[in-house]
Amino acid sequence: MRVFTERRVRHVFAVLFMAAAVSLGAGAAMATSWAVLDADSGVFLGEDGGNHVQPPASLAKMMTLYLTFEALHDGRLHWNDRITVSRKASAKIPMKLWIKPGSTISVREAVDGMIVISANDAAAAIGEHLAGSEAAFGRLMTKRGRQLGLKNTIFTNPSGLSDGHRQTTTARDMARLGRALQRDFPREYKRFSQASFVYRGKRLRGHNNLMYRYDGVDGIKTGFTNLAGYNIVSSLNSGGRHLIGVVLGGRTARKRDDRMAALLTRFGSKSAAQPQIAMRVPLPTPRPLEEVAMDDSLIEQGDGGVVPAISAWKIQIAALPSAGAARALLDKVSALAGFARAGLTTSVEPVVAGGKKLYRARFDGFEDHAAAGKACAALKQRKFDCITVEAP
Repeated sequence: MRVFTERRVRHVFAVLFMAAAVSLGAGAAMATSWAVLDADSGVFLGEDGGNHVQPPASLAKMMTLYLTFEALHDGRLHWNDRITVSRKASAKIPMKLWIKPGSTISVREAVDGMIVISANDAAAAIGEHLAGSEAAFGRLMTKRGRQLGLKNTIFTNPSGLSDGHRQTTTARDMARLGRALQRDFPREYKRFSQASFVYRGKRLRGHNNLMYRYDGVDGIKTGFTNLAGYNIVSSLNSGGRHLIGVVLGGRTARKRDDRMAALLTRFGSKSAAQPQIAMRVPLPTPRPLEEVAMDDSLIEQGDGGVVPAISAWKIQIAALPSAGAARALLDKVSALAGFARAGLTTSVEPVVAGGKKLYRARFDGFEDHAAAGKACAALKQRKFDCITVEAP
């Protein structure tokens, strides 16, 4: 984890004071669309809005990885090659590997970082290395996508970070891209099933939770931005069926995953072999799924993946009678302030005071007392109580 410097505090609270213009619900205005492809025959078994144009979010990294695998196969890249990380690539918002500008990363590290934690800095570095700039790589992505049958997809950068409404795709196109990755790079595709990888001595865990909840799912990729909502492409190999499902514009990570699970259950049986286009009947309730320890709220761009170290300073915004109330308040303030996007983490800490059990709602990740103090001052102007706390 990187600590929250005063400079970053100023940037975050510039966002805070513009909060009235920011949508507080991720993907709130985005419709959910989906498609399910029989990966063996190439026939779409079902869809709802399969050609509806929506932002890809980190699903764009699937094309970045496709082009990376092509470069590995034709000798332009090798797994142990070192890629220099520019200042622009280093500055990408989380999720990322926190690579310092001017330092290097191996192609293997970049690939695993993109797959497991959806590292934006790694994606940008690969794009710049292969094409000279992110914009040039975006054009290369779009051109190669057209050749693969992605008729309604436009890429503008290798990470999938929002670029207004310029970067777009459809559920059908993402299913085709998933199939192309499996077909053209079967050996490399196996890396999409990684639950974690070790990066410079630290084990980084992924957040494609459906792989751990649904038997037979072996990848592929999740994605999130405020503009896109929660996206997922999943591959199922089970019972003689090989399916690729896509859900775009989910309202939460859990709802997105549950929708995908229901689709895989519906179309995973051999009796579901006939195409059923644009179905709008209610999806069946999926069979009970095994819960996992990983928090479903962990997302690609914002809150998650890497377990942070304890920082020197925190800010406390309340001590409330229930953990749920403390968490709800933290989520509200985090959304208003853009804290999660900037790298802050949250904690709910129980304490007994005056014979009553309370739950302290705190933000962690400030470099020093001055940085925490600036954050508190800005919050107080927004009518939120706040105190600074030195971590033990």
